[in-house]
Amino acid sequence: MAVKIDKDICIGCAACIDTCPTAALSMEGDKAVCDEDTCIDCGSCIAVCPVQAITE
Repeated sequence: MAVKIDKDICIGCAACIDTCPTAALSMEGDKAVCDEDTCIDCGSCIAVCPVQAITE
């Protein structure tokens, strides 16, 4: 299972990318995206998102 990113809420700060232990997150334009095959659903990105754009 992978985390979900609400692109309507994401502000593109990249805090989630910096904290991801598997590099599953990247930027697509000005929004974060998650590679579902790489995500281990650890939740570290959820904890650092300042706008709660990421959920399980």
